[in-house]
Parts: sequence; C-alpha cells; structure tokens
Amino acid sequence: MDLFSTAEENINKLPFDFPESDGYFSRWDDNLNGYVIDVPNGKLFYSENYFYKKISDRCVEYFLENDTNDWKQVDTWREFEKEELLNIKFKNINWRHDKLNMYGKIVYLPRYSAWYGDSDKPYTYSGLTLQPNYWNKGLLYIKNEIEKVAAVKFNSVLMNWYRDGEDYLTWHTDAEKELGKNPVIGSVNFGETRRFLLRRNDDKAQKIELPLKHGTLLIMSGELQHFWQHSVPKQKKVKHNRFNLTFRVINP
Repeated sequence: MDLFSTAEENINKLPFDFPESDGYFSRWDDNLNGYVIDVPNGKLFYSENYFYKKISDRCVEYFLENDTNDWKQVDTWREFEKEELLNIKFKNINWRHDKLNMYGKIVYLPRYSAWYGDSDKPYTYSGLTLQPNYWNKGLLYIKNEIEKVAAVKFNSVLMNWYRDGEDYLTWHTDAEKELGKNPVIGSVNFGETRRFLLRRNDDKAQKIELPLKHGTLLIMSGELQHFWQHSVPKQKKVKHNRFNLTFRVINP
C-alpha cells in the first residue's frame, strides 16, 4: 500500500456526496485550505473548518451577548418569538424578527435576521427592504477573513439566526438586481451543523447536500444564482442555535 497516495486521496475526497458526472469537478487547494468545486453553471468553495473553534465559539458568544439574559442559560429563544426582541438588549447585533403580510395575514419569518453594511446600500428581498446597520468590529473581522478567499470586497452582510431546527429557509436564489450579474456570495456558519441543499432550476432531481458546520465557509460564485436554488430545511432533532452570515456586494 502506498501510504502517501492514500493520504492524498483522503484529503482530496470531499466530506459529502458529490455527483460523478460531466460538469462536476473538485480539487483540494492547500493555500486556501478548502475545496474548489465546479458544478454545471456555477462554482463553489468549501472549507469545512475555515474558522478555528476558539474563534467560532467567540462568534456565537458575540452574536448573543445581551444586557437582559444570560445567553448561556437560555434553553430556547423561541419564547421570544412574537416580542420582536423588544425586551432584549443585545450588545453587538441588532436582531429583528421580520414579518410579512401574506393574503391579509401577518406571518413572522422562521428565523431572526440582521442587515449590516455600507450606509448607502439598502437591500430588498422577499418583499422586505432593509436599511443597513453600521459595521462593527466583530463583523468587520469576519468579513476581512472571508475576503482573503473570495477575492472581492464585500459591502454588506445578511445575518440569519436559526434558534433551533424548527427555523428554516425555503428554496430561493440570491439573484436580486442589487447583487448584479453572477454575484459572489460568501456564507459562513457558526453554531449547530445544518443541512444546506442545492438543486437545479431546470432539473430539481439534480441536488447537492453540504453540511455547514461550526466555522464552515462556503462561497458561491459564477452563474450559480441563475441556475441553482438553495435552502436550509427543518431538522427537528437540532435543538440549539445556528448563525449564518452571507456576505454580498450590493450595487446601488
């Protein structure tokens, strides 16, 4: 047995199932500490442990620090669902619970969110128009670290807080006109591992599932947003927080 070739095969093998057909290709990049992945009409970069555990743990703490509750002692944040966080004074993140008017009924989104970025870059999605909060030190640190791989300068970030596996994200694309043609989306995950699904617009049987873990970085680029949808489905067995930050370039 060739031990060196075996070790090389192990590091080159993606840590999730990946189609073995035309148009699908992956390779390990030592310099970037992750996988460069080609799919039909799109590109991905996947680094399972881009942020070390100590930094990832600190990010979760940073997102939840507040003046009214010991975040370590809260078993579930679902009890605050319809209070829109008015009674919770978060120190670092201006979390909000957005709601939509659907067929005359007020419906809360199944997650909390926050929007940060350059002061003149509003963002509209799902019928909501968000005015950004100003960048803070913690978010700028994460942004700068991701830009080392993405090779673009992000000017905005959408933060989603999934309180447990009951919070989710339905199938959609990040193809709003403000993002321009072939946007680069830098997505980083902290907290619980959640399933991240991709499927083709024209052939929904073509799917890819990636585990987004504590400290995982996923970059989506190329034509991906025009040909693929993505979602984060419910997982009832997941009982704890997951935070996802998707960094974007908003064009005025």
